Amino acid sequence: MWKLRLIDFAAAQMATRQSQSVGKWALAPSVIALAAWSFVPLALTFYFAFLRYTLDNPDNTGWAGFSNFYYFMHDPYFSKDLINTLVLVGGVIITTVVGGVLLALLLDQPFWGRGIVRLLMISPFFIMPTVSSLVWKNLLMHPVFGLFAAIQRSFGVIQPLDWFARVPLLSVGIIVSWQWLPYAALILLTALQSLDEEQKDASAMDGAGYLSYFRYIVLPHLSRPITVVILIETIFLLNIFAEIKVASVGALAGNLTYLVFSQLNDSNDVGVAAAGGLIAVVLANIVSIFLVRLIGRNLEA
Repeated sequence: MWKLRLIDFAAAQMATRQSQSVGKWALAPSVIALAAWSFVPLALTFYFAFLRYTLDNPDNTGWAGFSNFYYFMHDPYFSKDLINTLVLVGGVIITTVVGGVLLALLLDQPFWGRGIVRLLMISPFFIMPTVSSLVWKNLLMHPVFGLFAAIQRSFGVIQPLDWFARVPLLSVGIIVSWQWLPYAALILLTALQSLDEEQKDASAMDGAGYLSYFRYIVLPHLSRPITVVILIETIFLLNIFAEIKVASVGALAGNLTYLVFSQLNDSNDVGVAAAGGLIAVVLANIVSIFLVRLIGRNLEA
């Protein structure tokens, strides 16, 4: 009897190994394509970052070492654009998280037409950044024809605020926050709906006020989704470009991504632009590693 069991076990092990082998071969084309899609551009960026190569004189190439990194970091706009990147990312994250929590609390309450409101709430997230930037620039923030200018004139303001000339970084931040607020609100609303009903009933029976209920029950329950929202948004917000380009405020509110673009588009310097791209990648990885560790500690708590 035990010999038959041993044979069955060996046959099962062999079948398992064969199925695993078939699965690996089936996944191989997708893995290879994904690896090529990810690593080939990065490898080319590494190659050009250490090469002296400009579009004005493509024949004059050679080993540049770390000089491309030096020139990029000593660009007159580097410090300003680095600060703009951090301020823009931080400001948008604070705005979307705080606004997302408030919007999630509002949409969690029962009211007539809640389903339609939820559907309309998520719609800005699916609009292309170029389109939304054009709408904000020409229909809302335009100093002559914009809606905000008309509202200011209705209150007696003779010269409405020129948003992109006076407060360019704030204007870009408003546009980006409008795009990402629905995402944060949707994630937090989903997490809020998973809150235990017994906790809600217990807090109501104990006579807890709304602020106490929010502080001791809702906010701890949303801590993990908030960290996930911060991580996802940070990764994408470090690469903001379309809003700055469409608004034509690159010289006033540019970030590192726009500085890399300007090195290639204005200076035609492929090497310096590639070096700037690597610096931006390193910065994004540092921030991502920090946030991943922060999320890991939060999940273990």
